Amino acid sequence: MAKKKSQNSSSTICLNKKAKHEYSIEEKFEAGVALTGWEVKSLREGRGQLVDSYVVLKNDEAWLVGAHFTPLISACTHVVADPRRDRKLLLHRRQIDKLSAAVQAKGYTCVALALYWKQGRVKCEIALVKGKKLHDKRAAEKEKDWDREKQRGLAAH
Repeated sequence: MAKKKSQNSSSTICLNKKAKHEYSIEEKFEAGVALTGWEVKSLREGRGQLVDSYVVLKNDEAWLVGAHFTPLISACTHVVADPRRDRKLLLHRRQIDKLSAAVQAKGYTCVALALYWKQGRVKCEIALVKGKKLHDKRAAEKEKDWDREKQRGLAAH
């Protein structure tokens, strides 16, 4: 019997930490990502970034805009690698309808939170979010600090 490759302890490729700070997350979705060969190889090396990336809904399709996948140096020379191209997200029709209704009617924004591996495929965690006000960001920061202090107190005892 052939042995399976051992999985990494963390299947996360990259996170969008800025999104969790800037927005309050309402609902999360899991989407597949349509990638080319060099992009998959680049992600296996951990060369993906989701900073300033978001999801656009047009023509009843979802597109990941602003994600940056750095091409490998050893990539094929006849392939033109565009690291910031728009990538199609693979979602069910009901999910796309739900996202577009929330974005148009309720004033939500759709943002990419993470890229990760799931059964050998790249998945993107996207979320419906609302922007935080400055005082909301401060309150969240205070709450995070208070939780940290509580954990330190419990660890000391």
